[in-house]
Amino acid sequence: MAQFQELAEVIRLHRKVAGLSRVQLAELAGVGKTVIYDIEKGKEAIQLDTLQKILKVLNIKIMLTSPLMEDLQNSENEKG
Repeated sequence: MAQFQELAEVIRLHRKVAGLSRVQLAELAGVGKTVIYDIEKGKEAIQLDTLQKILKVLNIKIMLTSPLMEDLQNSENEKG
């Protein structure tokens, strides 16, 4: 739940700094205005492609971290 709320806050902040209303962001992203409202309220169910459209408009990138992948890369670097 905390991660969705953090995402909501990041989107809301970027939207406001960009000077966009929810309706304007929705139009630019090609999604319904209720989608923006739902995300900013922390709704946990959203399609990934919809989220990607919104993040692209706001110039936000998602980065994944994986302890397993980090361990694998470290192991390969040690073998060198």
